[in-house]
Amino acid sequence: MDAAQAVRGGATVTGDTVDLLDLGATREWAARTEKEYGRVDGLVHLVGGWRGSAAFAETDLADWDALHDLLVRTVQHTSLAFEGALRRAGNGRYLLVSAAGASRPTAGNAAYAASKAAAEAWTLALGDAFRKAGEDGPPPAAAAILVVKALVNDQMRAERPQSKFKTFTDVRDLADALVGTWKQSTEEVNGNRLWLTPQP
Repeated sequence: MDAAQAVRGGATVTGDTVDLLDLGATREWAARTEKEYGRVDGLVHLVGGWRGSAAFAETDLADWDALHDLLVRTVQHTSLAFEGALRRAGNGRYLLVSAAGASRPTAGNAAYAASKAAAEAWTLALGDAFRKAGEDGPPPAAAAILVVKALVNDQMRAERPQSKFKTFTDVRDLADALVGTWKQSTEEVNGNRLWLTPQP
């Protein structure tokens, strides 16, 4: 199923290919998007990747290099590129989908958890920038973190019917939570973590 088929409510989906590891290309994408649509209401960062090891001592630092690019550099580039557009929209959202492991790293997950934690810290710094931009009133936009353990969809359930996926967040619940951030004020959302899994 492609993105267009998955959209509910008759929205239109258009695709674009952007190298998020290239800050210039990401800035061009942000400028082009704002110009084409008049404003940017939100950016949801769901760039993923996972690498781990059997034990802490077996951690391969090449995993850190790869995850730093996937999980941290893409947050840096998208937030720097879209900060102005989200602020100008008047009610923009920068939403990072993160993992519970960032708050409670395990021995075999050092590189992954550290990357996620760094991405969260960067997002919260963006939230502080929005807060400072609204010192005479509410922030003009909000940056927040939605925390899951892992995501699950119907296809995964069909492929692994024996699995319970008990602590996983359904992608529909994630979508509802993302949309729900626009039902709250920027002041309520900005700089916060929304837990969609039990908090460690």
